[in-house]
Amino acid sequence: MFRPYPYYVALIKPAGFMCWKLSNAQLFAVRQLRQMAYAVLVRQEQHQQGGSILMFGKYKMFTGIIEAVGEIKQISQKTNALGLHITPGKLDMSDVKIGDSIAVNGVCLTVTSLANTFFTVDVSDETLSCTHGLNIVGNYVNLEKAMRLTDRLGGHLVSGHVDGVGTVTTFEQAGENYLLAIKSPVSLLKYIAAKGSITVNGVSLTINRIEDDILEINLIPHTLAETNLKHLKRDERLNLESDMLARYIARLMELSSGVIVK
Repeated sequence: MFRPYPYYVALIKPAGFMCWKLSNAQLFAVRQLRQMAYAVLVRQEQHQQGGSILMFGKYKMFTGIIEAVGEIKQISQKTNALGLHITPGKLDMSDVKIGDSIAVNGVCLTVTSLANTFFTVDVSDETLSCTHGLNIVGNYVNLEKAMRLTDRLGGHLVSGHVDGVGTVTTFEQAGENYLLAIKSPVSLLKYIAAKGSITVNGVSLTINRIEDDILEINLIPHTLAETNLKHLKRDERLNLESDMLARYIARLMELSSGVIVK
């Protein structure tokens, strides 16, 4: 007689896996998430040792470790979209082809053409309405190519789908480092925790402290040198993406409990 093995939801962390055994109701919730194409990792254990990954999800993933800083050199108007010409800076474009995904300031965009000194992407009006900084000629943008399964996860799992736009309230030197304080949209706060991860303009960062809707982050000199965060000013707007694992767990709990958190 067939007896199903217990299922676990596995959260990838740099230090390894964190697993929770699922009840029948929660397993139903995972199935619902899978139908919605959420990138939840589910593992079916056959023994105390071993097991297999059943699903990764369909999204292209990033790590939040910036590979280069590019510049928006030209913008062209299209039907319900803008076409951006971006110089790649030191980004290795030798393995990039049309159709590949590149995170531009934290926004996952598709390469539409390649030239010797630039590549192009299209940004829809919908994306422009919920992000910042992609419609400004001369703007410096953080760039990261989509990760491969063999790549190290140096930051955290990043989808390239911006959750909201925050505002810089403080950007000041604190010893050798810089203190960055960001006013977050209220809708993101339920996914944010002190010492947790957040993506700011595509950069994977750790939240040091939260007070009301203000997030405090410590920026080391290397991060400033390798990203466009060095150019920040007070009241500047930033693309924010909360930790996708926190979003999935919140959604999983909502579906299993029947209570949708607003």
